[in-house]
Amino acid sequence: MDKAVIDWRQLLNTPLFTISSTTVTLLTLLLICLIIVGTMLASRLAQRGVTRWLGSRGTADSGTVSTVARLVHYVILIIGFGSALQTMGISLGTLFAAGAFFAIAIGFAMQSIAQNFVSGIILLAERTIKPGDVLEVEGRVVRVTAMRMRATVARTRDEEDLIIPNSTLVQNTITNFTLRDSLIRIRTKVGVSYGADLRQVHDVLTRAATALTHDAPREPLVLLAEFADSSVVFEVSIWSEDAWASRRTRSDLNFAIHEALRREDIVIPFPQRDVHLFQAADAGGTHSPVSGPTSETKRINER
Repeated sequence: MDKAVIDWRQLLNTPLFTISSTTVTLLTLLLICLIIVGTMLASRLAQRGVTRWLGSRGTADSGTVSTVARLVHYVILIIGFGSALQTMGISLGTLFAAGAFFAIAIGFAMQSIAQNFVSGIILLAERTIKPGDVLEVEGRVVRVTAMRMRATVARTRDEEDLIIPNSTLVQNTITNFTLRDSLIRIRTKVGVSYGADLRQVHDVLTRAATALTHDAPREPLVLLAEFADSSVVFEVSIWSEDAWASRRTRSDLNFAIHEALRREDIVIPFPQRDVHLFQAADAGGTHSPVSGPTSETKRINER
């Protein structure tokens, strides 16, 4: 029996080959296999633990949970396979130095992909953008439907799917209407004639906006914006909790304002300009009117 034990020890310690002055034996190969199997088991357990932990908190969506689990998987694989290579005698520092040239070449070739990948990790860590958020990206209002490591999928109001590179969301200024809450302000402008009672106009606009948003968390605001060429301009702003329907809400506000002003006989004027017509100057240097002793003034309504 002692002879058998000795034979097994000799077999396990029999040199097979040498790598970087490290002798690889059958025992070394068995240890490497154990490290790889242990790495795979540890990765699976870690992914399950992360999934359960994030799921129990209820603050992360399924896409985020899946992304975090994959990141944990990759990290554990890198650590495990690095340990296996080190056990075999392959120095990771030497390996990285040998592959530095190829890494640089691949880095330049895949610069955009790597940039989007890193941007995806940043978005995942900061959580400033999440699935379901309503954003304004490059002048278009979209709703985020999925977030992946390279790109974010969003849907427009016209039922179009946009594939947005993650670097676009990280490097540019993005309006997130639902980052902290879903409350947004919707504005519109309307002009009334100079002969109108401005206090009355203010009250009419306030009542119209209040009736439209009686259940809003904040009161509407009516401001006298400016004295324009042909009208006095008021700005009416209301609050809404549905950023996705803001265009429809603004249309409803315009309808309510128009109907309220018509009921009170308050005129929304057309742009107007006064044009004075004269004949060319005569020999005495004076201007003659077109007809009659005085100049004729024409009022032109521009529609």
